[in-house]
Amino acid sequence: MARVVVDVMLKPEILDPQGQAVANALPRLGVTDVSSVRIGRRIEIEFEGEADLDRAREIADKLLANPVIEDFDIRVAEVA
Repeated sequence: MARVVVDVMLKPEILDPQGQAVANALPRLGVTDVSSVRIGRRIEIEFEGEADLDRAREIADKLLANPVIEDFDIRVAEVA
């Protein structure tokens, strides 16, 4: 079994209200050295046999991410 991780993030030019809310709350926790927070999603896909990065890229592009406003990265993860 092989696991592929897909990280989906808003493109840098897209406003991230969730990230902004977290960044605004950090000073109340005493954290003052963080200048920006961006929030995204992590999706894990398990393949039988070897990891199929091309298939994972197709899944991410067509189903998991909105290519107009989101970017995604794909990597093979260690299966514990």
